[in-house]
Amino acid sequence: MFTHVMLGANDIDASKAFYDATLGALGAKPGRVDPKGRVFYAHGGASFLLGKPIDGQPACHANGGTIGFAAASPEQADAWHAAGIANGGTAIEDAPGIRDGGFGKLYLAYLRDPAGNKVCALHRIVE
Repeated sequence: MFTHVMLGANDIDASKAFYDATLGALGAKPGRVDPKGRVFYAHGGASFLLGKPIDGQPACHANGGTIGFAAASPEQADAWHAAGIANGGTAIEDAPGIRDGGFGKLYLAYLRDPAGNKVCALHRIVE
């Protein structure tokens, strides 16, 4: 359904370090920086990008918005969470763990990235 997701970042180096670590924990290679200073990640048929806003205004996060990254296991989601905290992220919501909701059991881990964006690692529990 999606071709890509792009987030604004004011400190590209801090955001790249965070996403190199967290996406690396999910099996992605480090981001590549283009001549305009944007960072590109490609993994599992998806693209994720970081960049300074084109309009020159400061980047800001979306209140109520979340970007979810697929994790192959609860352990991988935990590694993603730990990598994020070690690289400038902030733990938010409940601790990583199973949530039982309307979409079945999900293993979720939530962070705010260095720019304040809410991101999560999600693993679907198959019973």
